[in-house]
Amino acid sequence: MYIQYTMDQLCLPMDLEEDIPENHLVRVVNAAVNRLDDAIFDPSYPGGGRDSYHPKMLTKVIIYAYTQRIYSSRQIAKAVRENIMFMWIAGRQRPDFRTINRFRSERMKSTLETVFTAVLQFLAEENYIQLEHYFVDGTKIEANANRYTFVWGKAMVKHKAKLQEKVQTLFEAIEEAEKQEEGIHEGRDLLELGESSTMTSEKLEQAVKQLEERLREKPKDKPLKKAVRTLRKDLLPRLQKYETQQAILGTRNSYSKTDPDATFMRMKEDHMRNGQLKPGYNVQIGTENQFIVGYSLHQRPTDTRCLIPHLEKLKSQLGKLPGTVIADAGYGGEENYDYLE
Repeated sequence: MYIQYTMDQLCLPMDLEEDIPENHLVRVVNAAVNRLDDAIFDPSYPGGGRDSYHPKMLTKVIIYAYTQRIYSSRQIAKAVRENIMFMWIAGRQRPDFRTINRFRSERMKSTLETVFTAVLQFLAEENYIQLEHYFVDGTKIEANANRYTFVWGKAMVKHKAKLQEKVQTLFEAIEEAEKQEEGIHEGRDLLELGESSTMTSEKLEQAVKQLEERLREKPKDKPLKKAVRTLRKDLLPRLQKYETQQAILGTRNSYSKTDPDATFMRMKEDHMRNGQLKPGYNVQIGTENQFIVGYSLHQRPTDTRCLIPHLEKLKSQLGKLPGTVIADAGYGGEENYDYLE
């Protein structure tokens, strides 16, 4: 009446591979990672202590987990214990969630690009992708940063210019006082430093040291003492701060103090509501046959300026550009058309 059912009898075969379909995705992940050279992981493993789990095994587990939309390290560790596909690709080993998390957040960080490129080359060789029709689009992702800690390029330039004017005015006042007290000062080195419209913190530091030398000669000069204190405690640190901000900004117009790599941009969900700018990144992704073939992260809010660097990165990984690039009107621009032609 019933098919025989018992949980106590040992059954053959015991090889998990027998239960995995020939064309299953887990086999593709396994074959792709096996192609990697073990040497790419060596810099992340200096040696010493107990033996580590093999990095290829952990890489396979993580990549396959991501294809199944499993991202939590605890959920991945659970799947390795309970899911037959994960058990097979892990060789029945059972890394815990701490090991998985440490591997992907620390050790795998330096080899991620190499792994991605190797998988792409495998897909190309196996004819999963041909780089004939490349569909590219971008999306803005909000950074994990305080949205009220912004630094604006225009405001920084404005404040820096005002500070330089204040420094020059202070130098001129010092020199005028010197002239009235001692006659025309022949060196006039401080005024020359102050005349430059590109006053740098190095120049200002040099000028402050010269003033401190004068102050040692005339310790009772209260106006000079006040000027030196203002320069040393207020104006010089502020100029150094503006120069640091300018270096972080580069060609951007803003960044977040809590995530200096993030640029303030308007997110897609805020366009209709005219919402505030938020710190984030513009992520560009290109696909073919539903495989992600290329990705890149940008600090530019508009897609137009992201296309060329995105394709250059793809070219460096695969050695050539796609035959046809399909994108929406947001990428339309003379520079992009010239590049593609």
